[in-house]
Amino acid sequence: MHVYIPTLTDYILEEQRRSKKPTTGSFSILLHQIENAAKIIASHVKATGLVDLLGRTGDINTFGEEVQKLDAFSNTVLRDLLLSSGEVFAIVSEEEEKPIYAPKKYAGEYIIYFDPLDGSSNIDIQCPIGTIFSIYKKTDGLLQPGTKQIAAGYILYGSSVMFVYSSGQGVQGFTLDPAVGNFVLSHKNITIPQEGIIYSINEGYEKYFLPETKKYLTSIKSSGKAKGRYIGSLVADAHRTLLKGGIFLYPADKKQERGKLRLMIEVNPIAFLVEQAGGLAIGENLTSPLQTVPKHIHERSPFVMGSKKNIKEYVKFFKK
Repeated sequence: MHVYIPTLTDYILEEQRRSKKPTTGSFSILLHQIENAAKIIASHVKATGLVDLLGRTGDINTFGEEVQKLDAFSNTVLRDLLLSSGEVFAIVSEEEEKPIYAPKKYAGEYIIYFDPLDGSSNIDIQCPIGTIFSIYKKTDGLLQPGTKQIAAGYILYGSSVMFVYSSGQGVQGFTLDPAVGNFVLSHKNITIPQEGIIYSINEGYEKYFLPETKKYLTSIKSSGKAKGRYIGSLVADAHRTLLKGGIFLYPADKKQERGKLRLMIEVNPIAFLVEQAGGLAIGENLTSPLQTVPKHIHERSPFVMGSKKNIKEYVKFFKK
């Protein structure tokens, strides 16, 4: 018996047909280019132990971090495919200090923010890594609040390759079938559990935690039910939280008063997905980061996200 399983392309085209807004196919082409980039990056991630892509380039990116060779390769793939698509007005990459604008003859209607290879410090030890992307219309310029995202998602390169995205109609997950080279719908309408027992935070920074964060962690640990899980790749930690529930924390602390994660490149796309999946995300002043109007393309933000009950419990410690 043949069972039809939609591919990512099938789903995007069907979503376009269902849309109440007039569509031209530009958005579908854009996602298709991101899909193509993901496949190319995935093939090189799998081959890092066999080719000369593993290791560092010796360069430092705009944040003072060493650039891994695979980082640079992934950035080039996404940059070139997106800028030549005819659908992009500008791109903003974690690896680039300034936005890059498409040539006028190729300029389109969309602005894309992306982290080409999140968690790349895990490359050498074969832990999951990923790509994060966020899509806006160019109408309101580069500095738009996350509420204006028209789509966001990530690609997880792990034991399998997954493409998870939302255009505001729930969260869908697609797994790459290596036999046919297509992403197929494997996780339909991902919904985060209302409560979970997993907490995820880098406890190596405990001495810098704010008192409220310390009290919250002490409280959940004393229950005897909490399980600590932290990978150090936002995509991997977010993916686990989406599927299993719980809470992920990268809050402000005494060392990083504005947090470490990039608001528009990392926080907003993941927050968008979490809220679409029925969870909660909070940033500065314990409000949704999606409400923040950014002042800079590389602005940083505190970030806590996860199951509704877990997030509400965390917030209580700041209101006592």
